[in-house]
Amino acid sequence: MNEQQKKQMSDIAVATEMLLTAKTGVASLAAAITETANPDLRKTLRSQLNRAIQTQEEISSYMISKGYYHPHNVQEQINLDLQASQAVLGMSQQSQTQSGSTNTQSQYC
Repeated sequence: MNEQQKKQMSDIAVATEMLLTAKTGVASLAAAITETANPDLRKTLRSQLNRAIQTQEEISSYMISKGYYHPHNVQEQINLDLQASQAVLGMSQQSQTQSGSTNTQSQYC
């Protein structure tokens, strides 16, 4: 994997983490609203929920524009997820190989 591919995989990972965090925020705020009896607090939480939904939409739009997210094409998303998984496995194997050669070298120093 070349440096550009590594950077893209890193960008995808960061964007995906942001999207998952935004979705979790939406779900948590929605749950909090249903558990709140105070009208002022409900109003505040609704405002925060609307902002969280807007943030999630912005992140989704960014990811779609970059080709990192395919919510309307399941097969394309599966292919992208498989590529990402294979890249991570490849990076892990490279790391283990490099770690093994470093350990061997340090034994003989």
